Amino acid sequence: MPAMPTISSKTTFPKQLCGLLKNPWKTDCACVSRRGNGIMASWNRYGSRMRELKMYTFVFLVCLVPVLQAAVKVSPLIEKVSEHKDFKKLLRTRTNVLVLYTKSATSGDSKLKLLSDVAQVIKGQGTIAWVNCGDLEGRKLCKKVKVDPSSKSDGADLLHYKDGTFHTEYNRPATYKSMVAFLKDPTGAPLWEENPEAKDVVHVETEKDFRKLLKREERPILMMFFAPWCGVCKRMQPVFQQAATETKGTYVLAGMNVHPAEFDGLKQEYNVKGYPTFCYFEKGKFLHHYENYGGTAKDIADWMKNPQPPQPKAPEVQWSETDSPVFHLTDDSLDGFLEEHPSALVMFYAPWCGHCKKMKPEYDEAAEYLNKDKNSPGVLAAVDTTIHKAVGERFKISGFPTVKYFEKGEEKFTLPHLRSKDKIIEFLQNPQAPPPPEQSWEDKPSSVSHLGMEDFREALKKKKHALVMFYAPWCPHCKNAVPHFTTAADLFKEDRKIAYAAVDCTKGPNQELCKQEGVEGYPTFNYYNYGKFAEKYNGERGEAGFIGFMRSLRGRDQGKRKEEL
Repeated sequence: MPAMPTISSKTTFPKQLCGLLKNPWKTDCACVSRRGNGIMASWNRYGSRMRELKMYTFVFLVCLVPVLQAAVKVSPLIEKVSEHKDFKKLLRTRTNVLVLYTKSATSGDSKLKLLSDVAQVIKGQGTIAWVNCGDLEGRKLCKKVKVDPSSKSDGADLLHYKDGTFHTEYNRPATYKSMVAFLKDPTGAPLWEENPEAKDVVHVETEKDFRKLLKREERPILMMFFAPWCGVCKRMQPVFQQAATETKGTYVLAGMNVHPAEFDGLKQEYNVKGYPTFCYFEKGKFLHHYENYGGTAKDIADWMKNPQPPQPKAPEVQWSETDSPVFHLTDDSLDGFLEEHPSALVMFYAPWCGHCKKMKPEYDEAAEYLNKDKNSPGVLAAVDTTIHKAVGERFKISGFPTVKYFEKGEEKFTLPHLRSKDKIIEFLQNPQAPPPPEQSWEDKPSSVSHLGMEDFREALKKKKHALVMFYAPWCPHCKNAVPHFTTAADLFKEDRKIAYAAVDCTKGPNQELCKQEGVEGYPTFNYYNYGKFAEKYNGERGEAGFIGFMRSLRGRDQGKRKEEL
């Protein structure tokens, strides 16, 4: 079967067709008036013309159908803007806007198709708009904002606007993954695979791709499981990618972001408990972990030549088993010790606690002075409550380290501010009640809903849009975000469909809730729609970010109502 002809703006049609289309009924009337048999001849010519017209019409329609089908379907989530007032309103009401400027209606087709897919994912976090600089109104708008897409080789220009003003030209790869990552965090670092120096690292996106790599690759593989925010990962990436280049062809060095909750099963399978975790595979089978986190590219390359399992770490010596001058107590010895020492500070700790480890040297030095002086104003003791749990439960120890002062066997004060040697000695020389604790966020009046395991799901079911902050009271980043989050909540307090909520993940029952909601660090912000998790919020942690996010959602609601009308 011959190939069907195609049609374009330059397609020409036979003159016969043009004539027929203009006057399909045209006949030679002179024949009719001069000869009696002219009527039959005219009708024959008329029938011939009609058959010809039908044939050309059929060909025309067949050619036109593929053209119509090939038109790019633009997502309704992409906002078409042509007037300057609408453009200004868009920037005024949205805080994270990516605008595609095109020199004509079709010059941005490939980008529009890609952006339509991106728009589905970043809904509620960012806005994508399109300006056609080729039509009359669009040309005026482009002139006002001084954008000329015709100067670009592909006739399209992508510009980003943040908090109402121009932010940057989008110059990262025109790929789905890069654009989604950019709009979720416009000021964040590019994806690892966007770095040209990482071209020799195999970048794995899905678990399916990971399994395929293990199955098909004959060469040994060193896989780096990482999280984008991890500082050690960022520090090791240049070393890893250099090693990938130096060992190219002999070994495969691959990287995979496994921070999202969808990879929890994979992390459990390969014992990924922190980032980065390096796993070595041969013929699809996991053999060893690589743990030289301070290594160079040469160290990695040398290790790949002779991969060995990590050397077992020497067990950490218990604090109580060192020559520490601190009195180490147990469930059984605590009461007797407090009776013998009328003035005592007791540090309740856990061996794994980072803050405890940091405080130990200071506490030891203070004990060296206080515990060995006969005229000492008091003594220092410590209890490992992971072993001596009865003591921990008795004094309601919920965080580490907790320092308490006992006078004549009775608990007097809890002293969260005592962390250094000088402060500890100073306190025992003149024991005074500590300043009143700072009022907790939960106890302060605000429009933020403080939820827990018992009411979390029921409360969110009633809200169309809920932004939830999972936090720990001691977390500095959380403390910085609290006033901004509270201001945003106060702004929307009259809207019954909106909620700004918070969950303290350090409270006993809430720990399981936070785990269920995929909280791995503080603060974590999740967006819920009528109680169902929709997406993680990765925007700015200031008022503008929290407010703009919710305004964007409400703006979309209003847009949908207009469409329905």
